[in-house]
Amino acid sequence: MADANSSPHVVVVSSPGLGHITPFVELTKLLVLRHHFTATIITFSDLPFSLPSSISTIQLPVLELPADTDIGVRISLTMANSVSPLRQILISLQQTTRIAAVIFDLFGVDHLSMVKELHIPTYLFLTSNLFFLSFKLHLPALDESTVGEFRDLPEPLKLPGCVPLKGVDFLSPLQKRESETCAIVVHGARKYNNVDGILVNSFEALEAGAAKFLKQRGGGKPPVWPIGPLTASDSDMWYEDHSHDCIEWLNRHPSGSVIFICFGSGGALSWEQTRELALGLEMSEQRFLWVVRAACDTGLSGSFFNPNQSRDDPMEFLPEGFVENTKERGMTVMSWAPQRQVLGHNATGGFVSHCGWNSVLESLVNGVPIVAWPLYAEQKMNAVLLEEGAKVALRVKEGENGVVRREEVAKVVKELMEGEEGKQVRRGMQVMKKEAARAVGKEGSSYKALEELVGILKDIAAA
Repeated sequence: MADANSSPHVVVVSSPGLGHITPFVELTKLLVLRHHFTATIITFSDLPFSLPSSISTIQLPVLELPADTDIGVRISLTMANSVSPLRQILISLQQTTRIAAVIFDLFGVDHLSMVKELHIPTYLFLTSNLFFLSFKLHLPALDESTVGEFRDLPEPLKLPGCVPLKGVDFLSPLQKRESETCAIVVHGARKYNNVDGILVNSFEALEAGAAKFLKQRGGGKPPVWPIGPLTASDSDMWYEDHSHDCIEWLNRHPSGSVIFICFGSGGALSWEQTRELALGLEMSEQRFLWVVRAACDTGLSGSFFNPNQSRDDPMEFLPEGFVENTKERGMTVMSWAPQRQVLGHNATGGFVSHCGWNSVLESLVNGVPIVAWPLYAEQKMNAVLLEEGAKVALRVKEGENGVVRREEVAKVVKELMEGEEGKQVRRGMQVMKKEAARAVGKEGSSYKALEELVGILKDIAAA
């Protein structure tokens, strides 16, 4: 049996994808280093992080499925397949540790009943924001009260404390209501109120209205703790040994003069869109640092499971003469760049982003205004929050067939870097940078929220 004097233990279960794993690792490190827990992280891929010795890791296999399987279906089936092995892991850990909680992400809700059978408290960690949580909590009722496609809803959805949300900006899996992925999302949302608590990687100042509503909802519903921004702090990620090229290039440019273009670890553009982006950057006459990934015409999340394993040379998808024409003011790098270092560099003045939440938080922490270019998952919702709620982003307008044309690229990039709207967004981002730092500092809202959770978990482990 577990030693009564041993540290409380948390088991953290992250679904596949670096965007989920990264904040889970940061949360676990906080619990271990600041609050003296021990922890086991269970993942489905290698962890490109260095971890304290009091964190152990277990890697479960990703389910082998056809390559064209929808990303949401693939993750959900992989997680469902892990219920039995996870049960055995938890039973084994109960013999040697005092498990205070199992913390999982939105794809882990089907583990709930199994974990509760073992009498272990369950917590949901949403690696997104309070807007997303509010939406998911309301989704079952919305699903039951409406017919037809969500994108055809006559009025925007108005959630307490949140900006209005048009149906076309709902999560991408919900855009085909009869699809398997839509059913998976709604099924998962029905279980959110069955957990013991919900942690969210956001902070009160960014989403004050939603934070106030979710704190006050009561009625026996699980408490909600905004504990962000949690962003990666390590410097030993993929290909970090090549990062000095980007930084040396940035060192040669004036403060705030470079716009950084990167679509995250999973985002991919079509061949046509890659070409339009390149020509738009050339037309904008702005300095830029662009992480170019091989074009993918099979889906916007084409790099999700293998972000750096394309066999194609990304540079082959650029228009002829582009690199030569822009060599004085632009740098293109293949597949990966040290995003945190780039966003933290003095020369970086803007960020063309897919609005994956980890990237958004890294931009907020560094005070870099955003051109919102959402691709998949909840990224359109994030773009709405950033543009209309927090007012720290400008959003691109898609043209025919969903392609952002070169003229639009040039216009929005130039506006962010030189225009009046860009100046307003920049000022808003500087305010949010200060608020983000305040939230995680001692006496900050997120710091206190995590302290409150830690107190509960330690009481559970001591009982």
